[in-house]
Amino acid sequence: MTLHNFTFNMAGVDDNSDPIESSPDLENQKKEIAEAMNKPLVKGDIWFLVDSHWFKQWKKFAGYDSWDKFEVGQELNNPGPIDNSSLFEADGCTLKEHLIDELDYTLLPKDSWCKLVSWYGITSDQQTLSRKVVEHGMFVKSCKVEVYLTALKLSKYSDPQTFVTRQFSKADTVGHLVSEMKTIFNIPEDAETRVWNKYMSSTYELLSNLEYTVQDAGLYQGQVLIIEQKKEDGTWQHPSKSSSSSSGVTLNSEHGTESSNPSRYSSYGSRGSWGYDGLKSRSSLPGLTGLGNLGNTCFMNSALQCLSNCVPLTEYFLAGNYKEELNRDNPLGMRGEIANAYAGLLHQMWKEQYSSVAPRQFKMQVGRFAPQFSGYQQQDSQELLAFLLDGLHEDLNRVKKKPYVELKDADGRPDGVVAEESWHNHLQRNNSVIVDTFHGLFKSTLVCPDCVKVSVTFDPFCYLSLPLPVKKERSLDIFLVPSDPLKKPTLYKLAVPKMGNVADLLAVLSKEANIPKDKMIVTDVYNHRFHKVFSLSESLTQILDRDDIFVYELQHSKPESDEDNYIVLPVYQREKRARLTSYSYSSSNKALFGLPLMVSVPRKNLTYQALYCILLERMKRFITLPSGDMGVDECEADVEMNEDKSEDRETEDCEDRELEKAYQNVHVNGDDNEDDNKNSQIGDSVDLHQNNDIKTQIKGKARKYLFNMVLVNSYGSTDIQVLEDDGEPPKLTARCFLALDWDSEMKENCYNDQLAEESDEHQSVHKKPASKKNSIALDDCIDLFLSKEKLGANDPWYCPSCEKHQQATKKFDLWNLPKILVVHLKRFSYNSFWRDKLDTVVSFPLRNLDMSAYVINKDQPCPIYDLIAVSNHYGGMGGGHYTAYAKNCKDSKWYSFDDSSVSPVNQEQVTSKAAYVLFYQRKEIEHQESLVEKETEHDGDIDMLNDGL
Repeated sequence: MTLHNFTFNMAGVDDNSDPIESSPDLENQKKEIAEAMNKPLVKGDIWFLVDSHWFKQWKKFAGYDSWDKFEVGQELNNPGPIDNSSLFEADGCTLKEHLIDELDYTLLPKDSWCKLVSWYGITSDQQTLSRKVVEHGMFVKSCKVEVYLTALKLSKYSDPQTFVTRQFSKADTVGHLVSEMKTIFNIPEDAETRVWNKYMSSTYELLSNLEYTVQDAGLYQGQVLIIEQKKEDGTWQHPSKSSSSSSGVTLNSEHGTESSNPSRYSSYGSRGSWGYDGLKSRSSLPGLTGLGNLGNTCFMNSALQCLSNCVPLTEYFLAGNYKEELNRDNPLGMRGEIANAYAGLLHQMWKEQYSSVAPRQFKMQVGRFAPQFSGYQQQDSQELLAFLLDGLHEDLNRVKKKPYVELKDADGRPDGVVAEESWHNHLQRNNSVIVDTFHGLFKSTLVCPDCVKVSVTFDPFCYLSLPLPVKKERSLDIFLVPSDPLKKPTLYKLAVPKMGNVADLLAVLSKEANIPKDKMIVTDVYNHRFHKVFSLSESLTQILDRDDIFVYELQHSKPESDEDNYIVLPVYQREKRARLTSYSYSSSNKALFGLPLMVSVPRKNLTYQALYCILLERMKRFITLPSGDMGVDECEADVEMNEDKSEDRETEDCEDRELEKAYQNVHVNGDDNEDDNKNSQIGDSVDLHQNNDIKTQIKGKARKYLFNMVLVNSYGSTDIQVLEDDGEPPKLTARCFLALDWDSEMKENCYNDQLAEESDEHQSVHKKPASKKNSIALDDCIDLFLSKEKLGANDPWYCPSCEKHQQATKKFDLWNLPKILVVHLKRFSYNSFWRDKLDTVVSFPLRNLDMSAYVINKDQPCPIYDLIAVSNHYGGMGGGHYTAYAKNCKDSKWYSFDDSSVSPVNQEQVTSKAAYVLFYQRKEIEHQESLVEKETEHDGDIDMLNDGL
């Protein structure tokens, strides 16, 4: 067998760029990319997205990480041209939604991207994904690459129902938007215009500050902007009004006329204006005000509604007491801005009779100090709540200068003494209404496993994060690909150990499918290629629910050494396409398709024809043969004779008879088309096959092969060696990857995509899960939180007696509980590979939650609580929807808060599997009538609290 070796020309991004003659060696490639990757994010710089699977393949090829150094330079790991196709929707130009950094894509600085493209090329006819670095926050600044742009709907004032959609960066200014809209709607550049932000159906907001960014203006995905041009007589169609949010007009969407409505207009960015625009409704009780969704802000609305119904804190703000305690100089605070913004929002929700308001100003302030909340991606209501409580605490901290406080261990002293000392030290540095209302104290006990040293400390807490009793198993969907070529891949639903390994998965599947474990290989198939082949010891936590896991049954046991008679050969299917550019690898015009194969082939005495026949046999369920091709029956005979071949060749006559018989049984389908089946050229000149026609003479017969066989890298994107039918045995190893290259016409005639993609379902898919406990009690979660546990190997404790880190045992106990007890149910689980949400129903009391049994300090006030609010999360990881239930302190009834919608609910609905954060209030607390009835002297100047924003 002749093996043709070839090299690659590599080129830049553009068709006009010249290919560079050579690329650096892998060590220098690694060095250059590593240096560039350490480059900090700088506002305005351009970064590029690259498929994370491709980048990981390059890292393996270059030995970028220490654990890959033993595979440096192995050609089968060569990633080939950059292929970002998996990041796009089917149209090939729209970026898929909900992609995750480092999981789906990797961000590269411009120079790294250009170098990789010049070294490896990029798949033909594929656009690059360049994104700008933008700055988030005003006082706490941070930079991030803006992967997702904001799509805005643009229209003219004279035709508000006709939209043009354009994408903008969050860093683009309102002035830039105005300029773009003038261009789109053919408005002269020097014409005087105004831009209106339309939201809440008929509510309009003037974007008067041209320096504000898209982010500052609170514009979100799908927001409607309307540009208005001044009339020739110097007047506006939409008359100007006071910048105060208490006066204005609305547009009549049908006729473009004006109507007086003081609740539906504001001038954005005006000093002294809160910007909380709402819809009037005089029938609603105070506090029953919805919050408009500004674009994936339901998490924020849920947390705000819950916190708003914490009576002691809301009374404090509405009475104006917070003004006297604003700590604008606290270096850990936010200059009083968060407290001011929250006060203004509470005033709108409780003092004005709005049915709903849009909390733009509050969100903008949060984004300035916590950039992670500045965009319009879905976030976590508990994380927002934690930030808000901490921010309010520091803004309202009565301690102006925090003293240094030395932390002391109990050292055998009584708990009461140590607890009092710890609380006193806490108050020396932290003293605010948040501490008064939400802070408690717990005891932490650590015991060294060697010297039995006991360390006791008392620490404050603002909320309890309670673990849920974790399910021991998880449900995993996998496809079993049988070794019988006539059987379809079959979907199984397996209950596997949640923290188990791949061997555990195979044990379960072996029992279900009655297949020996040593005849199965577990793979992750991604984009028609083997993204990963799992070893038995690898953890199942590496398998995400969204992964496509295929388990291949082998005809022979998996080889364990080089002495085994068989090797396992991964096989890709590729379709050859016309070249669109000369600047890419030889294989860049070959597109992977279909499900890859995993076949066992003899290590020795394997001929080209035998290998071809093995593959043909493996695919006979979904391929048909044109006239003149080697038939499946003939292949079976050829393989059998190949395995039985001896040196004296006495079986040659028998082989001839079997082949002749096989020819008579060939199934004919399609035209007998002549196929030159030549590989495409490298660059523009090199012919891989050197005019090798796929028709070849075997036993005096003219035979035509359906596909060429090429050894490729593990990514299937780079050709290494072309296999030739020249009588020499192919030199295959256990680390080879093979690609079957189909001519487009041959594939269309012989390869049935529909049959190839068909699958069956095992009965386990429809099997009802084993009956399990319908719900767990809140007490179960508290017990688990307070139970003794051993620290993990990655989280040891430094024992001062042993003078080394130890996996100590740790136990929490509750010492003091706050007036408002916030309970966070830890429904979400994370690790490097795996994310999960527990939808288990947690039953919790609406009244009389008695915590006495859990509080070891018996001098603590009677710890009996009533539920006042619940933050709910519906859906799965990385998305879903947040709502809130809250008990109104005026009528003591429960209400549902779903963004701008507020409606009464039965208390039986409050307990559900969506409950995420619970708010309990100690029973002795009684709200004051001032919260809902009494006006305060501070109301008159509430609009000036935001002065300076």
